[in-house]
Amino acid sequence: EERMVESGGGTVQPGGSLRLSCATSGIDFRVYWMSWVRQVPGKEIEWVATINNRGDHTEYDGDAQGRFTISRDNAKATVYLQLNALKSEDTAIYYCSKDRQGKVRGQGTEVIVSA
Repeated sequence: EERMVESGGGTVQPGGSLRLSCATSGIDFRVYWMSWVRQVPGKEIEWVATINNRGDHTEYDGDAQGRFTISRDNAKATVYLQLNALKSEDTAIYYCSKDRQGKVRGQGTEVIVSA
């Protein structure tokens, strides 16, 4: 059974940081490019970042570029998303996913950016 379990979300003030983790099991993690997507309730899923299977190539949405960092540990089958300089607009549920559209994703972890 494939499982992706996100954690690390929480409430933070604008300008703050969080580190999200996504522990996977039941998938051949080392062969997949992994992504983070996010969704505000009632709105469409938004792609945030992608990392290749080796971890040496990353891609970011324009607004995430320079503030967020995606990384992975293949030995732990885990992908991470470091969130820095958070803004209120970053408030959303964050999911790790095997694809950029978020079609195959975990249950999510909520990030709230509020003063």
